[in-house]
Amino acid sequence: MKPIKVEHPLIEHKLAILRDKKTGTKEFRELISEITLFLCYEAMKDAKLTEVEIETPVAKTKAHVIDENDYVFVPIIRAGTGMIDGIVTMIPNAKIGHIGLYRDEKTLKPVRYYYKMPKGIENKQVIVIDPMLATGGSGIDAITLLKEDGVKNIKFLSIIAAPEGLMRIEEVHPDVQVYCAAIDDHLNDVGYIVPGLGDAGDRIFGTV
Repeated sequence: MKPIKVEHPLIEHKLAILRDKKTGTKEFRELISEITLFLCYEAMKDAKLTEVEIETPVAKTKAHVIDENDYVFVPIIRAGTGMIDGIVTMIPNAKIGHIGLYRDEKTLKPVRYYYKMPKGIENKQVIVIDPMLATGGSGIDAITLLKEDGVKNIKFLSIIAAPEGLMRIEEVHPDVQVYCAAIDDHLNDVGYIVPGLGDAGDRIFGTV
């Protein structure tokens, strides 16, 4: 599937501040959460609604709700955990899984060290989250692990993506829809997105 770039003036504004090397840790974290809200909003456009009857202070009426338990959000540790606050603001009862991967600095390939999912993951809509989609290696590996667990419905949310990473995910997992706030120019010779914003994990957790 072709990636969906979520466009909005507020996203552009927040991305500009997010990218700025002068932006401090506190504001950076807040911006990650705020942009995640927009991505989650777009990714949930096809969410199934169930009709229920409620009573307002004035009268009984029909309303429509989402079954929040049908959704599992899976951050790729560690940077992906910085997006969780934005997710639970939108869907407080969503289940959260975790995948621990790190990039080998020499090979640029992902190495798995942690994997923990809620029960019944195979029957859920699973949305993988990671602020940066660079080479696509971690994203591909995370999606592969979920498919091995029987998951059939997977989406991927990323704030900034590189064309190389998007192309790789589309080639390996053509059934996975990617949502992002920006598609940058290219990867440099050490696998960083250009212009990007540096290392998202370091900036989220203040380990720059």
